Amino acid sequence: MFDTSKERKAMEEVVVRFNDEMKKVRTGRAHPDMLSGVKVEAYGQFMPLGQVANVTAADGTLLVITPFDPSTIQAIASAIRADQTLGLNPADDGRVIRVPIPALTEERRREIVKTVSGKVEQAKIAIRNVREDARKGIKAAEELGEDVKKRAEKEIDDLTKEFSDKIDTAFKAKSEEIMKI
Repeated sequence: MFDTSKERKAMEEVVVRFNDEMKKVRTGRAHPDMLSGVKVEAYGQFMPLGQVANVTAADGTLLVITPFDPSTIQAIASAIRADQTLGLNPADDGRVIRVPIPALTEERRREIVKTVSGKVEQAKIAIRNVREDARKGIKAAEELGEDVKKRAEKEIDDLTKEFSDKIDTAFKAKSEEIMKI
């Protein structure tokens, strides 16, 4: 019998990465994960924002960033401004950085959904690549009989459909969240 646990694990990792990407997508409400992709130049190297500061959502329209070291405030603010995909303009008072989250226009919401659909396609391609690698392994396994190979291919196809559906479900939920005013 062909073991599909390796392929299942690989496809689960794709879905986890996709869901992590979805957390970074702006939906009009302030959420600390929005800034998880920001890299700050501190202490001579680039570090994730979470390693140099604490990010909290004060309310639905404001993120508050409290740096662990006050000398990194300018670097943090610059890193957020430099990330054009965020479109945010932080303001600091010397101790904390406040990042107001502007309301999204209908046009901007549609652009975000289009960007997210590109991420959906990337995730599905990754799942299909896992399927193709598994199929090559099945075809190369000479010790398996033809009927076992057919069952294994069907199992792999079922796994592919299952994980593609999970991505579609997550995308649908995120699209509704983005388009909701």
